Amino acid sequence: MILRFLRVRVCLGLLGLAAGSSAVLAQAYPTRPVKVIVPYAAGGNTDAIARLISARLSESLNQQFVVENRSGASGAIAMEAVRAAPPDGYTLLTYPLPQAAIVPAMIKVKYDPINDYAPISNIGTNSYILAVNPKVPAKTPTELVAWIKAQDKTTYASGGQGSHMNLTMVLFLQRTGLTVAAVHLRGGSEPMNNVVAGHIPMAFMNASDVVQQASAGTVRAIAVTSEKRIPQMPALPTMIESGFKDFVVNTWNGLAAPASTPRAIVDRLAAEVAKAVKDPKIAERLTALGVTPSGNRPDEFAREIKADAKLWGDVVRKAGLEPK
Repeated sequence: MILRFLRVRVCLGLLGLAAGSSAVLAQAYPTRPVKVIVPYAAGGNTDAIARLISARLSESLNQQFVVENRSGASGAIAMEAVRAAPPDGYTLLTYPLPQAAIVPAMIKVKYDPINDYAPISNIGTNSYILAVNPKVPAKTPTELVAWIKAQDKTTYASGGQGSHMNLTMVLFLQRTGLTVAAVHLRGGSEPMNNVVAGHIPMAFMNASDVVQQASAGTVRAIAVTSEKRIPQMPALPTMIESGFKDFVVNTWNGLAAPASTPRAIVDRLAAEVAKAVKDPKIAERLTALGVTPSGNRPDEFAREIKADAKLWGDVVRKAGLEPK
């Protein structure tokens, strides 16, 4: 009995020592610059979010968080670099939805989007707006469905096959049973330019791109894909309010680390992200990018990743876009 009691005491002591060491590690972290890898080239929305948060983390943690852009191979180069990095908190990933939920469903990749990374926090989400050229008479999604059915054929603008913008319309068509031909463009301003010009009647486009054009009257915004109305267009109803149950589509950019990164470091970073996005100055800059700040916990972000991986995996398979 005495030996058994001593063993228990020793085990409890070791567990306490491990917990204490983890807490000390988190308090000391970081002691040198931290690399934040972005899977895209500089200049885009994800890059802007990464630089904004990295600058704030540099201030709050008194160490440089340095953004490094590694584009190519649909983001796989960056994903694999972070996966292979030491799990010590000194290599982080700006984790966008496409690399987590769409790319692995469409092409064969060497990384596991769920198990190869430790989710830290979702920095913020961008929703899409279903928009039409003003000559299209529809003012609601239901009216648009009726208009599409009345046409011999029509098209929608896509930012490229398999892009999140494209798959959002694919999801809409799957749920309504409609067939509409995609016009795949290079992304950027091309989809908007074509809808404004009337060459293509409709598209789901980033809310940040639609707000200004809708205010100018060059496109008509019909509904937003977020769960709640967005502050940039508070009068615009959601898809759910418009009668499309559970139609919630957001793209997001989060922060993640290699799997097995100490939980104490993950939790500390998550807490710093949460504080950052609540800062009115940071929140204002995110809102200007069309981003709704999030700053959720690691377990919440992990659930988001899994849910979106399932949603878009199902959409891709139903559309026949999975890797052969």
